[in-house]
Amino acid sequence: MADALGAVRMRGSRVLSGLLAVSVLVSGCTAGRERFVPEGDAGGVSATPEVSRAPVAVPTTREETVEVAPGVRLVVEWPAAPDRDTAGMVAAFRDYLAGSFRAVVTGGSDRGYLDVVTGDAVGEASVWVGEFFDQSRSVRGTVRAYALTVGPVNGKGAQMEACMDESGMRLLDAATGKPVPRQPAWTREPFIQAAGMRLGDDGVWRVALLRHTELPSERVKGCRR
Repeated sequence: MADALGAVRMRGSRVLSGLLAVSVLVSGCTAGRERFVPEGDAGGVSATPEVSRAPVAVPTTREETVEVAPGVRLVVEWPAAPDRDTAGMVAAFRDYLAGSFRAVVTGGSDRGYLDVVTGDAVGEASVWVGEFFDQSRSVRGTVRAYALTVGPVNGKGAQMEACMDESGMRLLDAATGKPVPRQPAWTREPFIQAAGMRLGDDGVWRVALLRHTELPSERVKGCRR
């Protein structure tokens, strides 16, 4: 959950067909959800190329709060007037975030997050969740996704981004339920999560690829409130 995943890296080399626009967007982002890796601290900052396009905050119509588990909440600030595709993508992204945290706090007994991922994101999400079990870690608190932007649909693919604030969360020792003494970087600063989305033959949007950008990126500074 911090910045040092070591050998585990989320790869985007096999981007699904129809997601070429996504691969261009995320090529300047650090890989996957690696900032969430349980051990480590706020030491390094990824020296990744800057992406020129700044995030644009869109009007918010409502806040949705998902009770992930006792003591764990996800708050999603929905974009204004979402069309059918946008609503489907935001819902899939929401369910992925909530589901992956639910898998962590239930010790892996709830694997519902796998229903809303496809392609490379299946392995990426499974590795991320597995890191918690390997290191006997859990979480407690509130995570917020806001300033969501959704790009145009390109065939069966699209891209979306969200500012993520996990400063309301704490990393726990799973055995004792107590916060670890050295809290990692994600408890302090926001970052941008980019998701490649794919529309399945069943008409359901799923997360197909995950990348993120963090400070000191100028784009991420726009996520500060």
